[in-house]
Amino acid sequence: MPTLQQFTGCLLGQCVGDALGYVIESKPPEECRAYVDNKIRTNQLADWSGQYSDDSQLARELMISYADCGAFNPVDYADRIRAIFSEGRIVGSGRGALEAAARLEAGVPWDQAGTPAPSAGNGTAMRVAPIGLFFAHDHTALIRAAEQQARITHLDPRCTAGAIAIAGTVTLTYEGDIVPEVVAEQVSDWCRPFDPVLADALLRLPGWLDNPLDVVLEEVKSIGDCPAEWTGWPGIPVFITPSVLWSLYAFLKSPSSYVDAITTAMAGGGDVDTTAAMTGALSGAHLSLDAVPADWTRLVNDRGTWTYDDLITLAHKCYEISYVRDKS
Repeated sequence: MPTLQQFTGCLLGQCVGDALGYVIESKPPEECRAYVDNKIRTNQLADWSGQYSDDSQLARELMISYADCGAFNPVDYADRIRAIFSEGRIVGSGRGALEAAARLEAGVPWDQAGTPAPSAGNGTAMRVAPIGLFFAHDHTALIRAAEQQARITHLDPRCTAGAIAIAGTVTLTYEGDIVPEVVAEQVSDWCRPFDPVLADALLRLPGWLDNPLDVVLEEVKSIGDCPAEWTGWPGIPVFITPSVLWSLYAFLKSPSSYVDAITTAMAGGGDVDTTAAMTGALSGAHLSLDAVPADWTRLVNDRGTWTYDDLITLAHKCYEISYVRDKS
């Protein structure tokens, strides 16, 4: 089963990627690359607050729900999503999740509250990585849980497919060596019933790894039927399909380096906090916490709460639940 260090690496890796990307969210690729070169690569982050956004807040709430319930419980998780919105604790959010939270507040059941198609934001994938660790040895349960947590905020099947792609990649890569073709084929099979377009693109992904970054960026941006509201975004839009593909590309391009993976994610521009959060979760789950720079993990926070020690404790609880379950 996944190790304790992989549980902590997944959560802290996500929070760090999110918080670093949050500074340059919605910026064009060239501005994001300058930030990478001048700030991150040189570790000139003295003015960085470490604040992460809704991407990591909702992944954290997923883990809190799992820890408190002793299992994945979509009813409980939906209530936590409702609460973080209604209490004004959310830090940035997509329109689809905001509308779903309002329906949850009005008493709509969790499996009916999601914003319907064609709303296809990436909220379902940005928070799902822990599912890949919770159900590492039960892929049927993994797919079911990824689908259930997606329905809370988004009913478009493309959003379910994106969530399965991220959670599935976590569970396929935590064990050690990565063969991109093997990962792509398996994840494609899992996604195909929900989104054949994403499934086909995943099969092409290994062929992108040696191509120039800007060539890959233009191809990824062209995949899927992007809603008109996001077509003018610089870089990677909020649309589920390209944001998931770009995050998987960034991770598989640099599977042995957390920093290289998240900086590639940021180099795409656009919805940088989300792509860096997903890439950071994948890389942290694969490489473990030691691969995430400690001087960054020590600074992450949510408005001064849920800092390093709190997140480590939460990851420990989730690990213990999974360990006991898998040993029984």
